[in-house]
Amino acid sequence: MTDASTPLARDEAVHDELVHYAVADSVATITLDSPANRNALSRRLVTELVGHLERAGEDGDVRVVLVESSGRVFCSGADLAEATTEGMEVGARRIVDLQRLIATLDKPVVTKNLGAVRAGGIGIVAAADVAVSAEDATFALTEVKLGLAAAIISLTVHHRMSPRAAALTTLGGEVFSGAEAAAYGLVTRAVPADRLDDEVAAICASLATGAAQGLRESKRILNRDLVARIDALGDEMATTSARLFASDEAREAMNAFLSRKK
Repeated sequence: MTDASTPLARDEAVHDELVHYAVADSVATITLDSPANRNALSRRLVTELVGHLERAGEDGDVRVVLVESSGRVFCSGADLAEATTEGMEVGARRIVDLQRLIATLDKPVVTKNLGAVRAGGIGIVAAADVAVSAEDATFALTEVKLGLAAAIISLTVHHRMSPRAAALTTLGGEVFSGAEAAAYGLVTRAVPADRLDDEVAAICASLATGAAQGLRESKRILNRDLVARIDALGDEMATTSARLFASDEAREAMNAFLSRKK
């Protein structure tokens, strides 16, 4: 048996993680690394992500939190395999809580995406304080195609996007680019892919110069209306999401989608 305190055991634990945590220069980098399901929001991934966000919030050496992915896919949304077998009663509320945690964390949260963001993953981007995307990255609120609705992520997405852009992307469910996401208000800035790392590093370095109290209190003021929206509508949207995921129409569509992927 390997002692959990040994370097080998620690390396094995990190290897088994779906979400990694590292700190350098006052920035906690949280990396989604579940390529088998394209960083879908499985129970395990959400649990690890929440744990690392809370860890960053408590770490006195951290001023800024960066959420990124190990590959081109940032997040593919809800884990449909879990949803079709276990339902979304608990999962929907966990994703509401995840968005609230990002919005209420005492430190700025930045997201970086080089490639695809879909459905529930867009809620993470929208909950973040600063979101930077590659111009040619792709986004899509695909729920409508599966008989679902962008319910739980509407809490943050509709807070960020203009009403016209929200209607177009939510009702159409079509792919839009990082450049369009910036124009719609979903992301803060879209840059050429080869500049993404430098742009995010510069933003994080700038944010990290803020004093802890200044960052905390400024964020609370900025996100007051967003947090109030989550608190007022979160239960309703979670219930709506769970109901739609359990419907015959959505189950048929999700099973057909999963079959096409195999």
